[in-house]
Amino acid sequence: MAFGGFDSPSRQAPLAEINVVPLVDVMLVLLVIFIVTAPLLTHSVKIDLPRASSSPNVTRPEHVQLGIREDGSLHWNGTPVAMEELESHFSAAAMQQPQPELHIRADRAVRYERVAQAMAAAAKAGLVRIGFVTDPSRQP
Repeated sequence: MAFGGFDSPSRQAPLAEINVVPLVDVMLVLLVIFIVTAPLLTHSVKIDLPRASSSPNVTRPEHVQLGIREDGSLHWNGTPVAMEELESHFSAAAMQQPQPELHIRADRAVRYERVAQAMAAAAKAGLVRIGFVTDPSRQP
């Protein structure tokens, strides 16, 4: 860092260097502060906890199969039901704890209107877990 020279004193150029020494000093002070305070933040009390072996009790809710055939007939777990009876089945299933899942198995050629009616009746009764069962092995 040259501040002057033996040339003519009238030709002085502005100083265009950045003094990084104060910046390094501040950074080193901050580093020391963080090194000192970091162990204080992770202070913990050692406790010898008792050990017990147990497995979580996982209860999977049952599921209900609703089949809809091509002709529009409805089947509750394999037994034929009418639309009027289906609503009472949905209400009874919605009252169970834990609430069962409704698996809808609809034929490929069934009208969407029929599936939508069944889903609306299930939602109206209070069933919230509704899913569709498909066969991934068959290609159209």
